[in-house]
Amino acid sequence: MMTGHDHSSAKPWSNPALSDSEFDHQHLWHPYSSMTTPAPVWQVASASGVRLRLSDGRELIDGMASWWCAVHGYNHPRLNQAATEQLENMSHVMFGGLTHGPAIELGRRLVALTPAGLDKVFLADSGSVAVEVAMKMAIQYQQARGKPAKQRLLALERGYHGDTMGAMSVCDPRRGMHHLFAGVLTAQHFVPEPQAVYPKADQPQDASVLAADIAGLRQKLESCHQELAALILEPVVQGAGGMRFYHPDYLRAARRLCDEFDVLLIADEIATGFGRTGKLFACEHAAISPDILCVGKALTGGYMTLSATLATTEIATTISQGEAGCFMHGPTFMGNPLACRVACESIDLLLDSDWQAQVQRIEQQLEQGLSPLRGQAGIRDVRVLGAIGVVQLEQSANVAELQPLCVAQGIWVRPFADCVYVMPPFVMNNDDLATLTTGIQTALGQYLAGS
Repeated sequence: MMTGHDHSSAKPWSNPALSDSEFDHQHLWHPYSSMTTPAPVWQVASASGVRLRLSDGRELIDGMASWWCAVHGYNHPRLNQAATEQLENMSHVMFGGLTHGPAIELGRRLVALTPAGLDKVFLADSGSVAVEVAMKMAIQYQQARGKPAKQRLLALERGYHGDTMGAMSVCDPRRGMHHLFAGVLTAQHFVPEPQAVYPKADQPQDASVLAADIAGLRQKLESCHQELAALILEPVVQGAGGMRFYHPDYLRAARRLCDEFDVLLIADEIATGFGRTGKLFACEHAAISPDILCVGKALTGGYMTLSATLATTEIATTISQGEAGCFMHGPTFMGNPLACRVACESIDLLLDSDWQAQVQRIEQQLEQGLSPLRGQAGIRDVRVLGAIGVVQLEQSANVAELQPLCVAQGIWVRPFADCVYVMPPFVMNNDDLATLTTGIQTALGQYLAGS
């Protein structure tokens, strides 16, 4: 199809008249951004510890851990050394028919650390791909055991599982980011998100709310379990669907009900894995093991993209004995040695630290620093769990207006929808946490006063 482009003209990079910012503005398509009315961006020159150094010399305390993955901060000497050493051996080799030490060592760590029974490890490229892999595992497993009708997924409303086509199909179908694709996505089943919140000592619980949540899940499974391969959910914390913290007893009930109705349970721990909620994996809040587990983000400490999907021996054996005789997936960069080596070091670095105390300290500081916002005009809720702090607004935030106010306070916070939230690196000290929460208070005060 003709596009009207003059392919004989010089490429933009050959035009010295374009500055970096102008080229970025005209040619680089950022996540969830418009190319006609782009939101502002800030150019990062370097990053170290918990700080981003901008090209203009300013420094920002990073409250986002680069979308939740840089749990050790930036430019960590141990991770740098691991990457450098691996580069001297090999940066990549195909995983088809070959294997290597970094992948084996990473597999050892993941099998040992994840909930019981997850003994088979599939290494993938990104969180979205890990979810795709999990969905395909569930469907292929049901086919291999002679139940081809079980080919749909059940998911929670307000959930988020990624941006690829399969992952989008199990994201919230109405309020999520991907409703525009509803007509072309596989039609999945959904159940209302749990309303019973994560229990806190100073927050009384209404047992009837939890009972209604569980009854709704049971009713949905009763009505459609014959066509369900699996239930997929984010355990305890629904991330990009609203930063919601729900009751672990709902997760515990989900495990029981999946067993009762012959449906697999997929736990998407891409955002919550490796200590973010105060447990190494969020499933531990309910003391359950899923049939399939997805991890990513913090897996490499934010150094490069890598994810993993773990499954039980029964699932792996059943798939392997099915029609295809194998699992039908194989990414080009599967088991990338460089990423696997850094992931091993990142896991070791986490376990060598007193990460539980770090996360508990961050939780206390976020609660102390964000609690003054409770009850203020324009703010619906303030909630904290582990190293996650959320300020929920009454209305969706205008990121183009609010984010520059945060930058002016020397902090990097990226709101979405009605949530202003932080997931700081675990190494952030109390002074920087105080600067972060004070900056949020000031920026929100300015923003809400002008809205």
